[in-house]
Amino acid sequence: MQEHNISKGNFEQCLKCNICTQVCPMFEVNPHYPGPKQAGPDGERYRLKDPSFFDLTLKYCLNCKSCEVACPSGVKVGDIIQIARLKYGRQSNPLRDRMLASTDLVGTVASVLAPVANPILAFGPAKRVMDIFGVDHRRTFPKYSGEKFEQWFKKNAAPAQSRFKEHVAYFHGCYVNYNYPQLGKDFVKVMNACGYGVSLLEKERCCGVALISNGFGKQAAVQAAQNVDSIRKAGAPVLTTSSTCTFTIRDEYRNVLGLDCADMASTVELAVKWIYEKIASGKVNLRFRPDFHLKVVYHTACHMQKLGWALFSQELLKMIPGVELVVPEQHCCGIAGTFGFKKENYGYSQAIGQPLFDSLLAAGADAVATDCETCKWQIESGTGIPVLNPISILAMALLTD
Repeated sequence: MQEHNISKGNFEQCLKCNICTQVCPMFEVNPHYPGPKQAGPDGERYRLKDPSFFDLTLKYCLNCKSCEVACPSGVKVGDIIQIARLKYGRQSNPLRDRMLASTDLVGTVASVLAPVANPILAFGPAKRVMDIFGVDHRRTFPKYSGEKFEQWFKKNAAPAQSRFKEHVAYFHGCYVNYNYPQLGKDFVKVMNACGYGVSLLEKERCCGVALISNGFGKQAAVQAAQNVDSIRKAGAPVLTTSSTCTFTIRDEYRNVLGLDCADMASTVELAVKWIYEKIASGKVNLRFRPDFHLKVVYHTACHMQKLGWALFSQELLKMIPGVELVVPEQHCCGIAGTFGFKKENYGYSQAIGQPLFDSLLAAGADAVATDCETCKWQIESGTGIPVLNPISILAMALLTD
């Protein structure tokens, strides 16, 4: 990682108003967590004098960025905490944390062994063994696909993309590649319907969010640099279908990992934002099935809230004639990537998510829409309601020849 000045300067703008603590979902359920003001700006003053002041309870920070959304002074509270964790923290369970953070390695192996890996990961005794290693037995792992999205794309979609005059590049992320290629297929379908071809990046690595949250900053920076290089070489707008991947690339590469990539950040955006703006400007006209009907409740993922782009997903869903959309008050789902998989965090994760589960169940919808894959896992586990990315709902509703 390169040296940066966030932790040394931005904290001085803190007014000590404690608004960040009032909106922190972890502070509400965990008496051990001091809250973002104390963990961030206040604690940084002490850590700069003596690193021994680092408080291990900072591990409870979800990095949801609710504190930063609420801060009236623009203090990068979440970034200050994440940087301190990377600089001074340590893994309480290095083997487990390494496994949870190694998404490309685990995904590659599990995809090859999917017919065997999926039943084993869902098998009660196997989950008890995982519990011994620190992964809570009540947590259900997402299934792995026997065919990675990249394999499907090269074999089935790539040849047809040359017929389009204009193209976009797709940063698909680990979830699409290893767990749910259908979302990637839906993305290709929608982009082609918009009149654009799709290409993949020259070399894509995991965005690094799991590495950052588990304390592996140096490896995260290496992977981030490789992604930055591929994005710069893309020669086309780079679109994504994950709010967390997008936020990590646009914000945390620079502000947490210290990469010099400001020129690249603005070229990466969520597909929902890009598509909405094309439709609103009259450059794209999509046709929808007259028989499509779906009642959808939209969940604003925390990183989507930080990006400020939830409106694009909501407005795009409203453009589909057969969609009845409900938008409840925003609540954190509580999973925070790999955080909710850890045995010591499971109870906090579920307690944070319960208000969201209750509001989604009360909406009586056919499906939940969200732009975050880990929110999908948490919501489906906590409510039993199917969760879809807005791009998938768009693909389902399209009228194709």
